[in-house]
Amino acid sequence: MNNKHFFSLFLSILFVISSQSCSVNQRIKKADKHYELGEYVAAGDIYRKVYSKVPNKDKLLKSTVAFKQGECYRMINRPLAQQAYANAIRNNYPDSSAILLYAQVLHRNGKYADAAKNYSLYMEYDPQNEVAKNGLYAMQHIGEWKETGTRYKVKKSTEFNIRRAADFSPAFPGDDTGVLYFTSTRQTNKKAITKNSKITGLPNNNIFFVKKNAKGKWENPEKIEDEINTTNDEGACSFTSDGRQMFFTRAVYSDSVGSGTHIMVSNRTGGAWSAPQIVQLFSDSTISVGHPAISPDGQTLYFVSDSPDGRGGKDIWRARNQDGEWKYIENLGAKINTSSDEMFPAVKSDGTLYFSSSGLPGFGGLDIFKAIESENGDWTVENMGHPINSEADDFGITFEKNKEKGYFSSTRKEVRGFDNIWEFELPDLVYMLQGKVFDEQGEPVPDAQIRLVSDHGVNTKVQARKDGSYRIDLLIDGDYVMLASARGYLNRSGKLETHHLTDSKIFTIDFQLSPVGRPVQMDNIFYDFGKWTLRADSEAGLQELIKLLNDNPNITIEIGAHTDYVGNNAFNKDLSEKRAQSVVDYLIAAGIAKDRLTAVGYGEEQPFTVDVRTAREHKFLKENDLLTEEFVLKLTPEEQEIVNQINRRTEFRVLRTTYNLY
Repeated sequence: MNNKHFFSLFLSILFVISSQSCSVNQRIKKADKHYELGEYVAAGDIYRKVYSKVPNKDKLLKSTVAFKQGECYRMINRPLAQQAYANAIRNNYPDSSAILLYAQVLHRNGKYADAAKNYSLYMEYDPQNEVAKNGLYAMQHIGEWKETGTRYKVKKSTEFNIRRAADFSPAFPGDDTGVLYFTSTRQTNKKAITKNSKITGLPNNNIFFVKKNAKGKWENPEKIEDEINTTNDEGACSFTSDGRQMFFTRAVYSDSVGSGTHIMVSNRTGGAWSAPQIVQLFSDSTISVGHPAISPDGQTLYFVSDSPDGRGGKDIWRARNQDGEWKYIENLGAKINTSSDEMFPAVKSDGTLYFSSSGLPGFGGLDIFKAIESENGDWTVENMGHPINSEADDFGITFEKNKEKGYFSSTRKEVRGFDNIWEFELPDLVYMLQGKVFDEQGEPVPDAQIRLVSDHGVNTKVQARKDGSYRIDLLIDGDYVMLASARGYLNRSGKLETHHLTDSKIFTIDFQLSPVGRPVQMDNIFYDFGKWTLRADSEAGLQELIKLLNDNPNITIEIGAHTDYVGNNAFNKDLSEKRAQSVVDYLIAAGIAKDRLTAVGYGEEQPFTVDVRTAREHKFLKENDLLTEEFVLKLTPEEQEIVNQINRRTEFRVLRTTYNLY
């Protein structure tokens, strides 16, 4: 190759490299312009395409392009933000804020271990940063929060959401829960040519409403006609308690370029909304304001602003109404606002403030918080927990009046980051007592009554069903005493408390009633072979007998002890008397009056007559079999041992039911 050709080829290569360099720089400048105007979709897509064209040796430019791409996609909830921030950090982006933003995106995407690592890394640069500290705190507790959760039930609404559109910020018009307003990017005129916003990549928002029909079902949403919706961006509305005044946000565009957001107010007269007027808040009209939330009395307006006098990012502010003007504007302070974003305030009918934050400890993205102000102006702030909050953005909540029920917005389970409306409800705590009343044979006592008395002053009496079952509703946080009774049976009492419960619960208490007219076998009274000293495992049965005597203070009883036929009859008689007396002595020591108790030893004189329960437990026996020595000797050795054990029993029998009555 001669010098002339070599020189020509060299110039061509330089031209191509120069052209590519100029093209990359021009595209970056174009993206930067979109970025400065807040047109994140347009800017983000250009940054993404040009990133690979930036030479690897130009670390500063490459990291800057990646960082701005991450910012764009973070603003519009694109998953690509995570990789973009990672690219910026890998290329040594000079501002450590990239690490914090990367941690927040990881947090939002459920990558908790990586998020914790990057929160900690950022705190090496800024140890006192509240957002990083809150994020790291959340990472340390998020497992516990998810496991504990709350009693709220949530599900995606089927009435308001449509595919490929954002639907968010639901709001009831005051106390009227038969109408719901919300913000949406849906298009009502499919033939109309609409231009997507360069900020969100979606059509501009409009305010819609939906009504319930006579059957209580939501009808199809309708777009507000009047002068509320324009070619600008409208949404996030709030209403006075009478539903006749609406505040909402309007983002104004001039030649497709955003020029700030304003809060508008419109009044409903007749069936139409009046032409909206700007709500003047800051004297500097260039400060953007939005997301209004009016208090139930109409005298306090909460709103969001990125005013330079705030704490950083977007803050929640409020203003007071004085003679029709909004004055005394104040930032809600450090308990609510962080250097990140606090947005979408809402006020419940009882005056409780709700808002969303990406800077307070949470599950990721925007979380919904509840805030109560004390008389001295201090705020108590509480995360509403799982499942109201998720790793995604959760915001824009509205309540049915005086109920823990309503709707909120969320991007959860949305790969493309669309906002959807979800419904929520906190079910009432339900406490119930149920059980059965049966006799010593396990048969139902259908005519039994259960009386329930509580420290609330409740005094309830219910009748058991034919199968012996009963059910009674209980109150929260109460102490109860119960008494089961039936004609011909001894009373049985019980106790119950419903304190410190965090979920609904059904309590089950069964009552075994003992008959007055026949002996009742005590199953849990035990002695060693040939001895009369009560064994330790008799304690439960003896305590049950003491309770029965205390539940029935007007009865006297006989304690009767029996033996099997084995051994000398005189010895068995003496042994049984001593055993019966051992039970009586125990009862007296426990405080039962001596004259209510009689001890009798029957020895082997009264063999057991098989009852229904015993026949059910032992198939070789039949009801009414008399377990005499003659009967026993016809059985197998194993069966004989069982029957002898049945004969060796301790019983009680009611002698009188009028003790101390006369």
